Amino acid sequence: MVKENCGVVGIFSLSGTNVVPMVIDALRALQHRGQEAWGLAIPNKPPLKRLGLVSGASSEFKKITEEYASSAVIGHVRYSTMGRSSLENAQPLKVKDLCIAHNGTIANVQELSNLVGGCSFTPQNASDTLVAAQRLVALISENGQMGKALSILKNEMVGSYCFTFISDDNSVYAARDPKGFRPMVLGHKESDDTYIVASESSAVSAVGAKLERNVNPGELIKLSKNGLETERFSDDPARAHCSFEFTYFAHPSSNMEGTNIYVARKNIGRFLAKKFPINDADLVIPVPDSARPAALGYAQELGVSFDEGLLKDRYSKKGPLRSFIEPHQSDRIEINRWIIPIREIIEGKHVVVIDDSLVRGTSSKAIIKALRRAGARKISMVITYPPIKFPCYAGIDFPSQEELATFSNGKEMNQEQITEMVRQSIGADFLGYNDAENLANAVGIPKDSMCFTCSSGNYESLGITPEFRSREEMKGE
Repeated sequence: MVKENCGVVGIFSLSGTNVVPMVIDALRALQHRGQEAWGLAIPNKPPLKRLGLVSGASSEFKKITEEYASSAVIGHVRYSTMGRSSLENAQPLKVKDLCIAHNGTIANVQELSNLVGGCSFTPQNASDTLVAAQRLVALISENGQMGKALSILKNEMVGSYCFTFISDDNSVYAARDPKGFRPMVLGHKESDDTYIVASESSAVSAVGAKLERNVNPGELIKLSKNGLETERFSDDPARAHCSFEFTYFAHPSSNMEGTNIYVARKNIGRFLAKKFPINDADLVIPVPDSARPAALGYAQELGVSFDEGLLKDRYSKKGPLRSFIEPHQSDRIEINRWIIPIREIIEGKHVVVIDDSLVRGTSSKAIIKALRRAGARKISMVITYPPIKFPCYAGIDFPSQEELATFSNGKEMNQEQITEMVRQSIGADFLGYNDAENLANAVGIPKDSMCFTCSSGNYESLGITPEFRSREEMKGE
């Protein structure tokens, strides 16, 4: 079953401006959320979809802008958590007169598919987005309105979702799930009276618009010739904002739940220095790129030198990409090959390496080997995120336990033993993980308003009891 954690955009211009160039810029600003495919949709046309990076189609931008000229558009960048990477699985998807783009994961998609003819949907070739769209269109035809349809669908559908929709009557909609797992913001560009909804404020800034506010959990926004309209389809007060957004996924320039991501990450580093004050360290270095603010905060708090001991080769084909969101292990290894140590900075030193997360251990192992070869005397690794021990069913790509570095193959182990097992596996002299409470305090959001399911194994916020399956079953690899 194809499931997504991606980036979505919806734009509507009340002045009639052609907003297709804006959606391309917005999607480029959300490229960190998905590298596999991208697409856009306007009313009364099949969606345009392309594999790879948005910039890979730069020679087509002029033609696309002319052929798809519209004052209303939605867009999507894709990062799959299940299913193969193919153009067929790219978004937006069209069902009757509605196109849909989705960021998140529908956890009970098999059950939901029974309401839309489940026999035609099978794992590996179906899409949770398509199932949700099919059901939503059916509910709209029965109830007449998007808001009423969503208020019914939210009770049938379990999971995380931010949707943007575009209808053939020239309306753009955006909806955020009741618990706010995935982020979504609203912006406005005054010069041409254009509204934009997007996964992150980095996309709002990229098109020259002003960030207005977060889209509230359980809120439906409609953008049309009547302007901005909003209604609630859920009044659930509980929140479960994805904690992984704050350490890795979100762009550092973005503002999320009232917090700037760069400032939050720097603060996480400060709090980590208090938790792990490695006083004999000579140098603090980040794993590029998302760990940089945390490493700077750690170094400043500890009073130790900060430097760039590892650099990405941005001139290689894979160098600029993010290894974690590559769908295949071979691609992750290829990207990590192009993280290059600087011998003159690290030779003979006790280096504290700050990384945003440790999921499979692929990157950590390769980086520590490279630092050893470059002459590091001692290597301590400190991770800004707690130990990831359980699959995520809210839109992040660690769907099977067996691929996680913390996997103990059924052996009972406490946290100390798990940390030691991972430390030995990656080859570090010391390994320190953050904890959920320390992370929440650093970000400034109550712990019980954040989702830490992948660390705790408590799936109550999603309302599911998952059946853990292998990666082959989940992704069809």
